Amino acid sequence: MSNRRNVAPNDLSAFWMPFTANRQFKKAPRMFATAKDMHYTTTDGRQVLDGTSGLWCVNAGHCRPRITEAIQQQAAELDYAPAFQMGHPKAFELANRLVEITPEGLDHVLYTNSGSESVETALKVALAYHRARGEGSRFRLIGRERGYHGVNFGGISVGGIVTNRKMFGTLMTGVDHMPHTHDPARNAFSRGVPEHGAELADQLERIVTLHDPSTIAAVIVEPVAGSTGVILPPKGYLQKLREITSKHGILLIFDEVITGFGRLGAPFGADYFGVTPDILVTAKGLTNGVIPMGAVMVTADIHDAFMTGPEHLIEFFHGYTYSGNPIASAAALATLETYREEGLLTRGAELSEYWADALHGLRDCPHVIDIRNIGLVGAIELEPIAGAPTRRAFSAFLKAFEAGLLIRTTGDIIALSPPLIVEKSHIDFIAETLRDILTGLE
Repeated sequence: MSNRRNVAPNDLSAFWMPFTANRQFKKAPRMFATAKDMHYTTTDGRQVLDGTSGLWCVNAGHCRPRITEAIQQQAAELDYAPAFQMGHPKAFELANRLVEITPEGLDHVLYTNSGSESVETALKVALAYHRARGEGSRFRLIGRERGYHGVNFGGISVGGIVTNRKMFGTLMTGVDHMPHTHDPARNAFSRGVPEHGAELADQLERIVTLHDPSTIAAVIVEPVAGSTGVILPPKGYLQKLREITSKHGILLIFDEVITGFGRLGAPFGADYFGVTPDILVTAKGLTNGVIPMGAVMVTADIHDAFMTGPEHLIEFFHGYTYSGNPIASAAALATLETYREEGLLTRGAELSEYWADALHGLRDCPHVIDIRNIGLVGAIELEPIAGAPTRRAFSAFLKAFEAGLLIRTTGDIIALSPPLIVEKSHIDFIAETLRDILTGLE
């Protein structure tokens, strides 16, 4: 056994970092010390503009006073309350506030602690709902290639990112996948939602026919696939999915962990596209990324299907120790109030054209093979280096950090999603910095 007593406080070896090239990072750490509004400050005192809202979650910018004060006050007033058979007022107040801003018909809320847990909750609700209605034969779940639905077993089963799946065995049974909608041959450099590909939704009809609709419980998709590199739904695609699922009695689940809370210039992707799912999955922007929390919104039909039998019995055997945690609830309420006061749930719509112009202005840079945008989300896809996939984009990530800009990369795609308080001057900085970096890439 090694002697760990003499480990220095700044030793980096013990923390096995998530989704990180650990050996590379620990040779040249990139550390943040403080944050405010649009910027981080590194441990060596440099300002770094947050071009990614942290991890798609800090929608209102960093260290906002209302949120900070709400957390401090709640921690001193009621730090924890049991979530099972007990409650506290803020959890109910938050549920009411969420129902007010989600699309009409999504009337009930279950709380979780992350996007991954929100997805697991939604999948369990879907399976249990059909069983509660006497249709227990509906056990199949349909996801989509290149979809990202968190990292728990249900999420990676319905998800379609190979690297997230390949190490973990057989995963859940009874899962199938629709094709993704990325079609650069027809849609490269589209501004906003692409024109071509709505017919890809018809592949769901093929899968339904293959398995028989009476065996399918739910279809889960991201309105915009974020973590795989910002893949947009073609015009009419989500409407077709809604029509097919409704026709066959299949629940439609929208994973809005990324698209929720203003990212597209509307409160939710469901609002932006005019398609209301049966279950809506959220996290990230719910608390501005400050404290882990997620929420799953469901229709009254789904909720009411469980409200049968003797009233003293638990209706749905699911939940978490921290469901509706008091401090998380306070943070979420303050976050929603910040969004309301500053009009952040729709501010992206005002800046979307300026954002699109800035991104598509990089079309002539070396190695750029596609640019995609919607709301305040963007992606710049780079031609991979032969025999070294991901290296070109990762090099861009490192150069951007040194130049004072935080970006995300997935494969050879640069993903961008700045806080919704972003100004045109920040967008200019993002575009100018990326132009310099892309021009100098090998």
